[in-house]
Amino acid sequence: MHIENYQNLVIGSGVGGKLIGWTLAKRGQKTAVVERSMIGGSCPNVSCLPSKNVIFSAKAVSLVDPQTGLGVTTGKLEVDMPGVARRKRKMVADLVQMHLQNFKASGAELIMGNAKFIAPKTVEVTLNDGGLRQIRGDRVFLGLGSRAAIPPVPGLVDAAPLTHVEALELERVPQHLVLIGGGYVGLEFAQAMRRFGSRVTIVQMGQQLLEREDADIAAAVEQLMRDEGIDVLPQAQMLEVAGRSGSGVKIRLRVGGSEKTLEASDMLVATGRTPNTDKIDLAKTGVELDPRDFIKVNDRLQTTAADIWAVGDCAGSPMFTHVGEDDFRVVISNLDGGNRTTRDRLIPYCLFTDPELAHVGLSEREAQAKNVSYRLVKYPMAAVLRNFTLSAMRGFAKALIGPDDRILGFTVFGAEASEMMAVVQTAMIANLPYTALRDAIFTHPTAAEGLIGMFSNTPLEPMRN
Repeated sequence: MHIENYQNLVIGSGVGGKLIGWTLAKRGQKTAVVERSMIGGSCPNVSCLPSKNVIFSAKAVSLVDPQTGLGVTTGKLEVDMPGVARRKRKMVADLVQMHLQNFKASGAELIMGNAKFIAPKTVEVTLNDGGLRQIRGDRVFLGLGSRAAIPPVPGLVDAAPLTHVEALELERVPQHLVLIGGGYVGLEFAQAMRRFGSRVTIVQMGQQLLEREDADIAAAVEQLMRDEGIDVLPQAQMLEVAGRSGSGVKIRLRVGGSEKTLEASDMLVATGRTPNTDKIDLAKTGVELDPRDFIKVNDRLQTTAADIWAVGDCAGSPMFTHVGEDDFRVVISNLDGGNRTTRDRLIPYCLFTDPELAHVGLSEREAQAKNVSYRLVKYPMAAVLRNFTLSAMRGFAKALIGPDDRILGFTVFGAEASEMMAVVQTAMIANLPYTALRDAIFTHPTAAEGLIGMFSNTPLEPMRN
């Protein structure tokens, strides 16, 4: 079979891969992007954007709840889950069309098929519409992504549990949904499905929800879940699963020192992700994996094989779309002769429950583990005037301030938390002292304005570590 030669071969059209492909193709370089199934990767198809689309539909339900007292009255409230799914599917279809237009405009060739390496920098692609192609790239960029991990629990695979992918396609409200995992995916779906009308139970294997967060943050999020009528079972170990999700399941658990059995109509597994590095024959390339099957890369995202890079989830980067985009910047900068690395990146993240949880920089737990000195300022969201207008008084913000008045870390749980966090992140990028935010003139009434009151209450001492 004839081997086709390209200057650039990109495997995976997720955020890092597509941006590399589009950028190099626009420069006149012959570039191919091979995509197995989802044009644009998981984010616009089955992850970030679709989930937020469904979450917003769930928020609409909460906004017309007469108990909120917003002054909006309706007839009998009904949730149209087929309508929720249609709205999500239309958004995805529009995003896919946008991606196809970008591929066409850039000149990058999009090849739909499953790639496997047959030699260094050479793949054989089984095309989705039939046939084979063999393609070699002078440079290869791996954006293989990741998939939901299914824990090795007896009966779990046979129970065909939902992952986030299937959950986003639901056209019915589960009678009783059990979520395995108290991380970001689990919590966002738990609240949304509860608001649609499901009975919801969260099974969390660790001591707290959001295991990496400070205890006060995790406790506040757990209280939100409980206040919305969601059952939370921390320190629960799954022993066995029987039945089939959608028809009825029985989940045998050990909670504390005793066993119990949960019966539910559906279950959703959200216990982390595993990289898609197992079915592409990377051994034929000289690309090495780490003990967790992520691709070994240096801080310039170069693999152990010459002229092969890896970006995004498969490279062990923090699993956020915005990090995959920065991986693209690292690779392109260095191809252009720069020296950009992944070291010391200031990476924010946000949990899109209602209200949101947003964080950037050090947490208290991390600061204490690293013996970093800090002052703590904590501020109730009920003191932020913007929240009075929203009737959204839940939550608090906290910041860690270093000896030189620089902000070391910031966490906020409350309405419009992501926007407030972005302001603090900008100050941290600019290496500004907290006093710059304290003395700023922010528009009234906005979430950012709350930073003035917060940082006006920063203690001069004591330092913690």
